[in-house]
Amino acid sequence: MPVPWFLLSLALGRSPVVLSLERLVGPQDATHCSPGLSCRLWDSDILCLPGDIVPAPGPVLAPTHLQTELVLRCQKETDCDLCLRVAVHLAVHGHWEEPEDEEKFGGAADSGVEEPRNASLQAQVVLSFQAYPTARCVLLEVQVPAALVQFGQSVGSVVYDCFEAALGSEVRIWSYTQPRYEKELNHTQQLPDCRGLEVWNSIPSCWALPWLNVSADGDNVHLVLNVSEEQHFGLSLYWNQVQGPPKPRWHKNLTGPQIITLNHTDLVPCLCIQVWPLEPDSVRTNICPFREDPRAHQNLWQAARLQLLTLQSWLLDAPCSLPAEAALCWRAPGGDPCQPLVPPLSWENVTVDKVLEFPLLKGHPNLCVQVNSSEKLQLQECLWADSLGPLKDDVLLLETRGPQDNRSLCALEPSGCTSLPSKASTRAARLGEYLLQDLQSGQCLQLWDDDLGALWACPMDKYIHKRWALVWLACLLFAAALSLILLLKKDHAKAAARGRAALLLYSADDSGFERLVGALASALCQLPLRVAVDLWSRRELSAQGPVAWFHAQRRQTLQEGGVVVLLFSPGAVALCSEWLQDGVSGPGAHGPHDAFRASLSCVLPDFLQGRAPGSYVGACFDRLLHPDAVPALFRTVPVFTLPSQLPDFLGALQQPRAPRSGRLQERAEQVSRALQPALDSYFHPPGTPAPGRGVGPGAGPGAGDGT
Repeated sequence: MPVPWFLLSLALGRSPVVLSLERLVGPQDATHCSPGLSCRLWDSDILCLPGDIVPAPGPVLAPTHLQTELVLRCQKETDCDLCLRVAVHLAVHGHWEEPEDEEKFGGAADSGVEEPRNASLQAQVVLSFQAYPTARCVLLEVQVPAALVQFGQSVGSVVYDCFEAALGSEVRIWSYTQPRYEKELNHTQQLPDCRGLEVWNSIPSCWALPWLNVSADGDNVHLVLNVSEEQHFGLSLYWNQVQGPPKPRWHKNLTGPQIITLNHTDLVPCLCIQVWPLEPDSVRTNICPFREDPRAHQNLWQAARLQLLTLQSWLLDAPCSLPAEAALCWRAPGGDPCQPLVPPLSWENVTVDKVLEFPLLKGHPNLCVQVNSSEKLQLQECLWADSLGPLKDDVLLLETRGPQDNRSLCALEPSGCTSLPSKASTRAARLGEYLLQDLQSGQCLQLWDDDLGALWACPMDKYIHKRWALVWLACLLFAAALSLILLLKKDHAKAAARGRAALLLYSADDSGFERLVGALASALCQLPLRVAVDLWSRRELSAQGPVAWFHAQRRQTLQEGGVVVLLFSPGAVALCSEWLQDGVSGPGAHGPHDAFRASLSCVLPDFLQGRAPGSYVGACFDRLLHPDAVPALFRTVPVFTLPSQLPDFLGALQQPRAPRSGRLQERAEQVSRALQPALDSYFHPPGTPAPGRGVGPGAGPGAGDGT
């Protein structure tokens, strides 16, 4: 069934909400103001130096509100740029003061205040714009006649036309008077891109914009770039962060048209798409289509992680911002739910990637952090357990402090907080007196402390085990004696049923020989043998390396009383001869799966020092290699030919003290039948006439090659 993203089919053409914008003709900046006010554009490119707030000696003009509007500044009908118009609303602050002499009037004039009989207020209003990659400041001069001056009331507004900004960019605006009498006003404006403009065909940078659709098919989401053939464009996926710069995830330069497939598990609410034509000064259009998708929100919580930084500090790591709150909880062993420590500790708001702190004195493995969103538990992790070990059988005591040094204690249990001392039937109530004594004697660990209370962790192990110590000791002694008797009786039977370990070593001469080895190993596994062969351990072999893998397998096999089987072939004989002639430096660098060459450095010392008999067995295949071709050093242990000597070979693989089984011949025939198809395939490849079978005893129709 398709996932809900079929509702997300969005086009970067006309948006459901589009803007019809006013057009301004000409490149010059301008200003105008409300009726009755006079204003002029003093400077359109000044240095922004707000300075400190200074006290006003009398009534002054101060900005009270910012209002923005999008317009188009056009050179021609089809050559326009997006522009931001700003209106600053002004009001009168302060009161007139009667001057005592002319010198005071002169001082007031410097601050934009004139004599009340012929008074007018004047202000210099600064507008500061920041929009990556540009920043700009302009200075507007405004004068208000005395007739319009009403203390504490708005006198009108001054309008600036206009600040040019890139499509889809974010513009931050500050406004203040110079000198400053009030705090600056600030406003952030997100400009639309081409898909949100009704007059996009008047903006040349929008003409080459690729068209993007987002659709779903099962568990996959498709980004369909429906652009003309051979058009080059850039596509970027990123995580849009509320705080801080975006986090890039994927970027490619492509040639249209294209279909990009995303797995549904990669979708999170802040995953956004940016697309632009690979042309100078091209517009970059952004779309964030997964903000309201429930599955994306579910993926976000699955990707979120709690990280402990220090004893007191931790953070929430997640791709996107999350509305969440966190609190500590106490988790006791036994699968009981984690109980929030609210009160005495309260829920704290969580900000992604921002360090948070809990006022802890000590850490404890039973302390965990719960993160809720919309009153639903989303995350719970016992951060201190990673460094302090598993959960402990401790009881948490909550100390509450009241006025006049009043103090009360309760023990946190699954049923609630049990007051101490108490006559209840809970575990903490029965041990209440002992817990209070432990607390007074300093045997409890203090985890948190402030003016309202404290938290203490008191061990319970000694109380749980003390009563039953003798009973448990007797039971353990009885169980140990019984287990020893049963172990002695069944050791032999268990060893026989478990089977002897056998490590099979061979030289990978070619793929056909490897299939033959695989068939032999599979057939031996059907007997009471535990076979290890590098053919079945390629992943471990690649991760550990052939030398380390062989040493580990040989050590385990010999420690368990097993046997190492050397399967000789022409390639194996050549490697052994080369090693015996050149010594340690003989073999070259082995490949990632060449366990036989790697094994020679450890196998040869066993033969040279006489440790091989009883632990090693040799074998080779009939018609492939004669036993006499095996180097004399390796013939100090039995070397069998297969399948002609299968019964003797299987007998040598049994436990040293195991009795000869009457089924040995039957098992040899079983192995021969399983091995025969692989032998036929190796010695008589398809397309060549195969002579009659009967290579060894029990030869007959095979049931597969066992690989």
